[in-house]
Amino acid sequence: MGQRLDKWQGGGGDRLWLSLLIDAMEDAARPEMRSQPVEAAILTALRVQLAQPVTRYPYAVTPYSLRN
Repeated sequence: MGQRLDKWQGGGGDRLWLSLLIDAMEDAARPEMRSQPVEAAILTALRVQLAQPVTRYPYAVTPYSLRN
């Protein structure tokens, strides 16, 4: 993890978050990680999270929304 961090680091929090997400997804896709069992509590929490409705605007206020 962290190989891409230097490439995105200058872009602020959103790019840092995206870089960390990509690294985590790449780690999770590795065969040795995929072959490990997942705890039932983690699966339950994930199902609860995925069952929640999607909000149209995940951020309350952005710099772009303040223009108009």
